[in-house]
Amino acid sequence: MNKVLKYTLVATAICLALPAQAHRAWLLPSATVLSGEDPWITVDAAVSNDLFYFEHFPLRLAGIGEAAAKTETQNGRAPSPLLISAPDGTLVEGLNGKTGRYRTTFDVHLTQKGTYKLAVASGRHMATYTDKGERARWMGELKDLQANLPASVEDLEVTQGNSRMEVFVTSGNPSDSVFELTGKGLELTPITHPNDLYAGEAAEFAFSLDGKPAADMKVTIIPGGNRYRDELGEMTMQTDANGRIEITWPSAGMYWLEAEYDTKAGVTPPVTRRRASYSATLEVLAL
Repeated sequence: MNKVLKYTLVATAICLALPAQAHRAWLLPSATVLSGEDPWITVDAAVSNDLFYFEHFPLRLAGIGEAAAKTETQNGRAPSPLLISAPDGTLVEGLNGKTGRYRTTFDVHLTQKGTYKLAVASGRHMATYTDKGERARWMGELKDLQANLPASVEDLEVTQGNSRMEVFVTSGNPSDSVFELTGKGLELTPITHPNDLYAGEAAEFAFSLDGKPAADMKVTIIPGGNRYRDELGEMTMQTDANGRIEITWPSAGMYWLEAEYDTKAGVTPPVTRRRASYSATLEVLAL
């Protein structure tokens, strides 16, 4: 997007940079650990108030086959690109994609042994400013910022934003090739393999922002099925100086992990604020 939008018309577009607090976007695989000679998974993708329950709108994705690629996007936005990384580092396409009223579904054929990563990531810069007494916004690449600002701009604020959503699925023995960092945005480095999580056992994860440890960052973990509980059941913790957390899983089931980073310190002008988010769906198995 490379044109000025009025402040009141872009509330939904902000969700592409960071998830809204009231709604959570997620990917839910039918399984995360598989065996056998010809394994497949089906993945649901949605945005909802209740975790892993379809009641708001679908997460629209590109890269899941022709059917979903041709689907009209909500509010005129293009589908988010889905990247599926195989254990050998190659990218594979989701199959049999379809977008319905409340969810998107697609299949993945796990033709290789090892760990796959399914990721939806985006990054953009957003400028907020006053132009002739009215608040306005612009979104696009930083190199195009000055050319798209009016001469009368006042109170300019520039936010660098990134979001990343991931799921890990293993066929056979786990592997770690898909955990290589890109150095862009907020990323997870599993100390404990994400497909080797068990109820009652501790797991350790490390987070990095732009390739450096994300220290003193809040991480929230919520068990699925909150629609059927009186309380959300979230667990919150803070990363240490090395960007690490440790969590002991209270029970088996699907969990949603979210980390958010928001600061005005250490940014490079013209950027005035750095925001990033990371989320993942994790399956904890019973011993």
